[in-house]
Amino acid sequence: MNKNNEKIPTITIIVIIVAVVGLGYFLFKISPQSVTNSVRNNTNVAENNDMANHHSGGITTINSELLNSLVGKPLPEIELIDKGGKVYKAVDFKGKNTVIFFNEGLMCYPGCWNQIAAFGSDERFNSNEVQAISVVVDSATDWQRAIDKMPKLAQATTMFDPGANTSRQLGMLTTSSSMHRGSLPGHTYMLLDKEGIVRFVYDDPSMRIANDSLFDKIQELQN
Repeated sequence: MNKNNEKIPTITIIVIIVAVVGLGYFLFKISPQSVTNSVRNNTNVAENNDMANHHSGGITTINSELLNSLVGKPLPEIELIDKGGKVYKAVDFKGKNTVIFFNEGLMCYPGCWNQIAAFGSDERFNSNEVQAISVVVDSATDWQRAIDKMPKLAQATTMFDPGANTSRQLGMLTTSSSMHRGSLPGHTYMLLDKEGIVRFVYDDPSMRIANDSLFDKIQELQN
């Protein structure tokens, strides 16, 4: 009788240990951190799927009428800011054939970064006749993170669009190349002549480096 009584506490302790371990595992599974990790993982999968669709070129162009309606007209009154805080308006882009490249900026690695760097290292887009300006909605401080990772970006002329106001005004937030419609541009080029007239707009979901084709368009303007 005494021996059986001695076994009861041992069994009780084992049951309690199993219960505690099980409860701990359950709490871990529903902890805020594990939930956050789960959401993050699901988000990454969704973003990867979006990226696949983004580069497939199969998305129907949205707002193409607005973009096309700009062609042949003066650049609307806009405001962009350089890294020093100087504000540039439409009149400031007169005097040179100008490519303005609206892109996703910090989030668009390596596609947009490669294009920006390509503009910075291409003498054809850094002359007395032609300039290329890349526009991002990131802050200058945040964009410095991209430059730290890809130093060649520092050679390019980059301007900032606080609140994406200019991008929204010109219809750049609802193009087929934009993965974040309504908040970020995608991969869209606007070509101005020396008088500040919009001569060409081109949205490219494939995100290819477009220096050669853009320079060909500029030469057409000069002929």
